[in-house]
Amino acid sequence: MEYRIEHDSMGEVKVPADKLWAAQTQRSHENFEIGVGIETMPAEIIHAFGVLKKAAAITNNALRSEKMTNQKMEAIKKACDEIMAGKLNDNFPLVVWQTGSGTQSNMNANEVIANRGNQILAEKLLHPNDDVNMSQSSNDTFPTAMHIAAVLVLEDKLIPAVQELIDTFKRLEEENEGIVKSGRTHLQDATPIKFSQEISGWRSSLEKDIELIKRSIEPLYELALGGTAVGTGLNAPASFGEVVAKEVANITNKPFVTASNKFHALTSKDEFVFAHGAIKALAADMMKIANDVRWLASGPRDGLGEIFIPENEPGSSIMPGKVNPTQCEAVTMVAVQVMGNDVAVGMAASQGNFELNVFMPVCAYNFLQSARLMAEAIRSFNKNCAVGIKANKEKMHHNLHNSLMLVTALNPYIGYENAAKTAKKAFKDNISLKEACVELGFLTAEKFDEVFHPEEMV
Repeated sequence: MEYRIEHDSMGEVKVPADKLWAAQTQRSHENFEIGVGIETMPAEIIHAFGVLKKAAAITNNALRSEKMTNQKMEAIKKACDEIMAGKLNDNFPLVVWQTGSGTQSNMNANEVIANRGNQILAEKLLHPNDDVNMSQSSNDTFPTAMHIAAVLVLEDKLIPAVQELIDTFKRLEEENEGIVKSGRTHLQDATPIKFSQEISGWRSSLEKDIELIKRSIEPLYELALGGTAVGTGLNAPASFGEVVAKEVANITNKPFVTASNKFHALTSKDEFVFAHGAIKALAADMMKIANDVRWLASGPRDGLGEIFIPENEPGSSIMPGKVNPTQCEAVTMVAVQVMGNDVAVGMAASQGNFELNVFMPVCAYNFLQSARLMAEAIRSFNKNCAVGIKANKEKMHHNLHNSLMLVTALNPYIGYENAAKTAKKAFKDNISLKEACVELGFLTAEKFDEVFHPEEMV
């Protein structure tokens, strides 16, 4: 491998000749060999750095044109556009497990943008610190990148995925409107319910989850940029925060604003805890929905067997013909991961000391993983399972009319205690509710038929 010599304030460093990063990135790459190639800084954070560095260059050009010339700004903007397009991803090798402020990833972005900008200019005009990092600090850029990345992944990836599943459930509600089945509580038989009503519960849960996620996004629109090192805004123009937030909003088409209190923005990650809580709420609902689906599809002969789901792949290496609810299992595993990530996000957010939180990379890593996994798992579940759910009408009808809890319909006519006696006798003697009720003398056969209509109990 060929190398070139780069230098920083600590001296000279050998850097791979074909890479755009420089000395500080190389030092971090060598000093933190933890999860290399696997747990690198999330692509969403890299994209967000492209956004904020472009916005910063535009703002600096407007406020400090004697230092950020048009020529420098245009080169930075072009390099940032390439980062946002994912064209320079190979130049961001740093792992999550680095400095807790994300300083090295900020410098990674500065160095890549400076070197790529200089290539575009065909001269060495841009300096990573003096130009690309002008009016900024790692301490305000990394939390800004976190908020940009979080908003984009929630609004552009997670919410649309959830909406697709909601739309599928709406269709299934319409298709299954007239089907009545046995309800279940405590995993025991309960009074009847329409299958469409059961599906509506799933759909409504997801609609509530979207509402919660949207509420949690509001605080994430506030950006720390402009606070620089400790929140005072040292070395940045007085209006930098307000102007740069507007530029970020223009680039992303999202309503970003400058944080009202930069001291809070640098040290607190409460917005992340709140937003991840909304993701966890979604995970909890998806755990419930996926479990409902695999319970209802259990069998095919010895389970509930009330619905059919798509058969996507063989389920066993030893049992021929076995097919498992794999999409449900994937969703539930993702839900468990999200619930674990919630602990990590909360713990990371609790580690703010004085003017800075130094657990930001792990906080961002877990948050973005949760949002990404949930979006992808829900899309997969919708595409490969939910859209193909079909009611097993015969089994639903059999289970409904075999349920002892239909006896609840008799309460107004024979009373709770007599109804309980009827259910217990039917179960003990393995006879129908009608037979039990008549034998006990509570109703005549004709009167039983007159008042007993399971399909009307919904």
